[in-house]
Amino acid sequence: MSASDIEVLLAGQPLAVEPLTAEAFKPFGDVIEATPSAQHFTINQGFAERFDRLTLVDVAQDGGQAAVSIFRARARPQPLQLTMLEKHPLGSQAFMPLSGQPYLVVVALGGDQPDLKSLRCFDASGQQGVNYAKGTWHHPLLALHDSDFWVVDRTGPQGEENCITFEV
Repeated sequence: MSASDIEVLLAGQPLAVEPLTAEAFKPFGDVIEATPSAQHFTINQGFAERFDRLTLVDVAQDGGQAAVSIFRARARPQPLQLTMLEKHPLGSQAFMPLSGQPYLVVVALGGDQPDLKSLRCFDASGQQGVNYAKGTWHHPLLALHDSDFWVVDRTGPQGEENCITFEV
């Protein structure tokens, strides 16, 4: 299944699915992708190429630390009915697919609540990751296939509130 086969709905209205590019995603964070234009150099005696600083995680506010996790996502039922968005005000959140499967990324601008007129849906290939900038409104992981994701995000003091949700 590809993103071109998916219907994404918000309040019963279709949401266009567009290709994920670094330029289009810039207002929301970074695209993580090993492209020829990315800073890279040869390491390990010529047996590896390091694609460097593809994104920087922003988690240090108020004593936060970076945590590496694996999210095991289940494919979402079709058509996709978007009912909520969330944001993490204290840190960025990076996702990189491990299974090579495409997925969707839904984001919006906004402050205390998302600006639904700015809502965008991106088709991410199985070789593209995203790093949501601190405070970016986004839908939780939208896997099109059962798949695993490598995630780097914030861990902070116990009881810390770093996830704000909004019902749409």
